[in-house]
Amino acid sequence: MTEKKKRFDWGENKGGMNLVFLGIASVAVAVITVSVSLIIYHNSGDIYLDRSRPGFLPDEEEVEAEEVEEDYDFGKVEKLDAGAIEEYLKNLNIEVKAIDTYEKPFDASVLSDENLGISE
Repeated sequence: MTEKKKRFDWGENKGGMNLVFLGIASVAVAVITVSVSLIIYHNSGDIYLDRSRPGFLPDEEEVEAEEVEEDYDFGKVEKLDAGAIEEYLKNLNIEVKAIDTYEKPFDASVLSDENLGISE
C-alpha cells in the first residue's frame, strides 16, 4: 500500500487524453483564426467604415431629411363608429385618387423605373 496512485490513470486507453488534446487544440485554432481576422479587419481600415457598429453616425451629406406623412392608423381598442368609418373612407379616397392618376393602375408598367423614381 505504499504505492502512490496516479491522479489520472489513463491506462492503455489513450482516448480520453486524445479528447482533451482535441478540445484544447480546437479552442487554440479558434482563438488564432479570430485574432488573425480581427487584425486584418483593423489594419485594412474597414473597422472605420463598418456601419453596423454601435455609435456610428453617418456623414452630414449622407443624412436625408425624412418626409413626415400623416398616418391614418386606427387603434385596436377604439370603438368603430360612424366618425371612424368616415375618416377611413376619406383617407381611402385619397389613396384611390392617387392610384387613378395612372393610365393602367394594375399594369406591369406601373413598376417601371420612371414611375418608381429610379433614374441613372
